[in-house]
Order: sequence, then C-alpha cells, then structure tokens
Amino acid sequence: MRRLNRDWRGVDRPTDVLSFPFHEREELRALPAGMKNPFILGEIVICPEVAAKNAKDAGLGLEDEIRRLLIHGYLHLLGHDHEAGGQEARRMRKKERELLNVLIE
Repeated sequence: MRRLNRDWRGVDRPTDVLSFPFHEREELRALPAGMKNPFILGEIVICPEVAAKNAKDAGLGLEDEIRRLLIHGYLHLLGHDHEAGGQEARRMRKKERELLNVLIE
C-alpha cells in the first residue's frame, strides 16, 4: 500500500484506502439521473494493517472500520474529495456518516 500511495499520490507512507476511478468527475456528472445500465466506477484498495490500527485507535471493530473505508473509497469514486477542504470536505464527511448509518440499521 505504501508503494501504491507513493506512485499514485506522491505520499511515501502507507494509507488506509485508495480509490482508482475509471471515470473523470465530469463524466460522472454528465450521466443521466435515471441511468439504469450498470458500469464500473473504479477500484478501491483497503490496507488491512492500517485499517486494524485505525480501528484500534478509534475503539472500533475492524469490520466497522472496513465498512467506513469502503464507503470513503466509494465516495471518492463518485467524485467527492475531502482533500479539497472547506465545504467539499464537510459534504463528503456528511455523506459518509449518512451511508454508514444506513448500513448499521
């Protein structure tokens, strides 16, 4: 995971989740709202060692942390980017909480 993070993001350390979109943000926005044809958004890679450490640090179970990371990666594939900061970061965190709540119920 460290190598992937270094090669794709220029950050030379392991990370918990990486998303590799198959479509640009503009392509996703241009899709019709009622599109019924399934397509692949991209790939999500989760590092189990970092996820386990995150879970322990947060007092969560590993399964809950994996769920959170999967949602986080999925939101990136949909074009969200918390690293942009400000309102986009808040919007992404809010959406992440909403989706987690749906999974937990």
